[in-house]
Amino acid sequence: MREDDPGTMLAEQVGRLLAERSGAATLRAVERGEWPAALWEALEGLGLPLLLVPEAMGGAGLGWRAAGPVFQALGRHGAPAPMGETILAAALLAAAGIAPPPGPLSLTANGGERVPWGRHVRHVACCDGETVALCDAAGVTWAPGANLAGEPRDSAPPGGVVRSAAPVPERFGGEAAAAALALLRACQMAGALAAALDLAVEHAGTRRQFGRPIGRFQAVQQQLAVLAGEAAAAQVAADRACRAADRHGLAGAAFEIGCAKVVAGEAAGAGAAIAHQVLGAIGFTEEHPLHHLTRRLWSWREEAGTERFWAARIGREVQAVGGAALWPFLTARDEDDDTTP
Repeated sequence: MREDDPGTMLAEQVGRLLAERSGAATLRAVERGEWPAALWEALEGLGLPLLLVPEAMGGAGLGWRAAGPVFQALGRHGAPAPMGETILAAALLAAAGIAPPPGPLSLTANGGERVPWGRHVRHVACCDGETVALCDAAGVTWAPGANLAGEPRDSAPPGGVVRSAAPVPERFGGEAAAAALALLRACQMAGALAAALDLAVEHAGTRRQFGRPIGRFQAVQQQLAVLAGEAAAAQVAADRACRAADRHGLAGAAFEIGCAKVVAGEAAGAGAAIAHQVLGAIGFTEEHPLHHLTRRLWSWREEAGTERFWAARIGREVQAVGGAALWPFLTARDEDDDTTP
């Protein structure tokens, strides 16, 4: 991706902001149930919630290709606020002609019971496969829950107040929210793996054994090379899925999104293990960033469809295409297009 791409430039701003205002202490506070108000206001001030909203509705009018680096930047720093979910919810609402309200948002996919950050958001975009509805969240009696990383994953009784509803656009498809969440999680895992690689490389260059940095030992170098490969694979797959979503819509890009979720999920398991091998005991401590990144990698891997779920779906699509048409199908979808921002 070019350095002058809007997504790259915006991701750099997000990364600098999170590096200054987010860290292990912020992540621990969020896991205790605190709302990072100052951090949210700073992120909101960058205009992120309306990133995918058309200009005609007051948004930035950018595409998924521009959103991908932003999602990865959020993942690199542990995503200590529901900005990714807010961007997705605003995009789904705007696509249905519903003006996204201000403040933090979340979304549910096809009646999903656990709502990311439910207790902290003001509204939820509820998708049932045919319609998307803007539902109030402030007055809901939430049953608090959390994933392995301690991020809020709350449940609410059915029958909440619906402000407005509209059909899901055909380009988004009947599983728009599920596909969007899977794309977000794949991008977040790619970002977290890149951060884990940086931590491992830095540690290998400073930690000394037998009079020299451990990064000078061939066994450690080999492990770092494997970790770098896993991180690169996750990033390439996530970037490819974002481009496909711009070109084919969320519904048409389910194949690439599924591939990205599988690749990133497998890389998360292998990459986190290598990072901990390189860092040793210090990486397991609650004060170290790798501790929080690893729990998020494990959590995001299980959310929005596991590798088994998406692999089965990809397999069914490939079977439907048939062996003779598979290569043309793959190569046609892989045509690069630099016209999408």
